Amino acid sequence: MPRRQAPAAIPHVWLMTDERMGEDLWRALRRLPRGGGVVFRHYATPPAERRTLFARVVRVARARGLIVVRAGAWCGPGADGVHNQRGIGLRTAAAHSRGEAVRAVRRGAVVVFVSPVFATRSHPGGAGLGPQDARRIMQGLPVVAIALGGMDARRFRALTGFDGWAGIDAWL
Repeated sequence: MPRRQAPAAIPHVWLMTDERMGEDLWRALRRLPRGGGVVFRHYATPPAERRTLFARVVRVARARGLIVVRAGAWCGPGADGVHNQRGIGLRTAAAHSRGEAVRAVRRGAVVVFVSPVFATRSHPGGAGLGPQDARRIMQGLPVVAIALGGMDARRFRALTGFDGWAGIDAWL
């Protein structure tokens, strides 16, 4: 099955949020280009604080022309979709293996983040898949393939077989 091209409405560049970012989250959101995407994670943030943070991220994203996809528990209105779960809007998923990628497609994901392509600071000591194995995970799947893990714009330009890239540290 040939992989379809990413529609213009689906971002090619993404920011994955997490608690490690602290106040640098706001700088990262400013650096993300218009039309980019944000996967709001912050899994360990207490629920009330997470709702407040999510509302602020959505406000900034709307002002900057960014798409926001929510991972984890519902934390208020404003998401354009969901990550790693069923829901309305744009559905994205993470895949660390071919089996996970296939299951994500069967569950209706339109965007799959393959991770980790390279070693990453967010998972110290973990090895990356490497470009060739990362490409194999997505080979022939009819979804938008996003490279994640140790990624930045320079590495993406040298990578083939992906529609875009995502990062955490690259935006800081």
